[in-house]
Amino acid sequence: MSSAVSPLAPKSYPELPEVGGVRFATAQAGIKYAGRTDVLMMLFDAGADVAGVFTRSRCPSAAVDWCRDSLKGGRARALLVNSGNANAFTGRKGKEATELSARLAAAAAGCAPGEVFLASTGVIGEPLPAERFSGVVDRLAGAATAGSWQEAARAIMTTDTYPKAVSRRVKVGDTDVVLNGIAKGAGMIAPDMATMLSFLVTDAAISAPALQALLSGTVGDTFNAITIDGDTSTSDTVLLFATGAAGGARIESADDPRLADFKVALGDLMRELAQMIVKDGEGARKFVEITVTGAESDASARRIGFSIANSPLVKTAVAGEDANWGRIVMAVGKAGEPADRDRLAIWFGDVRVAVDGERDADYSEAAASAVMREEFIPVRVDLGLGEGRSTVWTCDLTKEYVAINGDYRS
Repeated sequence: MSSAVSPLAPKSYPELPEVGGVRFATAQAGIKYAGRTDVLMMLFDAGADVAGVFTRSRCPSAAVDWCRDSLKGGRARALLVNSGNANAFTGRKGKEATELSARLAAAAAGCAPGEVFLASTGVIGEPLPAERFSGVVDRLAGAATAGSWQEAARAIMTTDTYPKAVSRRVKVGDTDVVLNGIAKGAGMIAPDMATMLSFLVTDAAISAPALQALLSGTVGDTFNAITIDGDTSTSDTVLLFATGAAGGARIESADDPRLADFKVALGDLMRELAQMIVKDGEGARKFVEITVTGAESDASARRIGFSIANSPLVKTAVAGEDANWGRIVMAVGKAGEPADRDRLAIWFGDVRVAVDGERDADYSEAAASAVMREEFIPVRVDLGLGEGRSTVWTCDLTKEYVAINGDYRS
């Protein structure tokens, strides 16, 4: 965890409201870090419906494998998260560590191991010392309260510089419900479940199949629309729990009109958490929003957007506050998507820097450079080919990113 807080961090960290039906606690288990919390346990005493989306990496962590299997039951009684060790690429030892973790958590929660969900984040390739959870989970279960979501967010941090916690209040039918979410991530962040974890909890009464449809339908334009370094983690996990504690009729279908406002709130919350992750990108000093319009399709626009967002040359130009729009042209051209050089237009903020395949006749280096000096830099590219559009978010690439990752394991 970096000692310096990102300049893009929130100015304050308000406490989130309680969510009925969930209790949690944090502890220091000494997994990797000394003198800081590194374990989070959530308890759903009456059970909760659960949905999840996970990394598309072909080298997933043992915890991801465990959650995918547990998700088949659709119900959760406990969530156990550790930071400092990803329990990924750990072979048979990794599988044994998840089984032991789940057994210990299940005994503490009074449930079956299959009702326990696990997440691990941190160093890849190091066996997880799950035996350190022995006793710790019992203390966590005994101490769990409806307490501080900010502390829960802090317990799952690795190289993050600040906790990420967001809340929404909304109606589901005639019932007032709360939706809270926490997330961690600062490096190894790219789409396909852009080492990112997020846990969302609502007191609404929504079935697991409906939750799954809501989550799967929302992740594309939120957590899968961000990139810090183009690297997809082995551990990416997003879990959405619904305790039903708010009461009201249980909703069985994601198409139920009573979920209209909840869908919007879920999208807003996930988008805010995703953007907080980008703003905490390792070494980041600039938050960049890239909007591609005029593409032949939304999918084509998205691929072009990520070609720009993942370009080291674009990202280093942003870091250097250099209005080098030629690098945008390069990234569009290399994307392998339909594009016409002579129809291309590019904006930095409100400043159009290129149009019709050449530099704008009214181009002002001073005006473009002024945009690049801001912390928030909107970039727009119009291809002039169709109606496809997409927006993705990224950050700059600085010397600090290299420093953080050069000694990450030390």
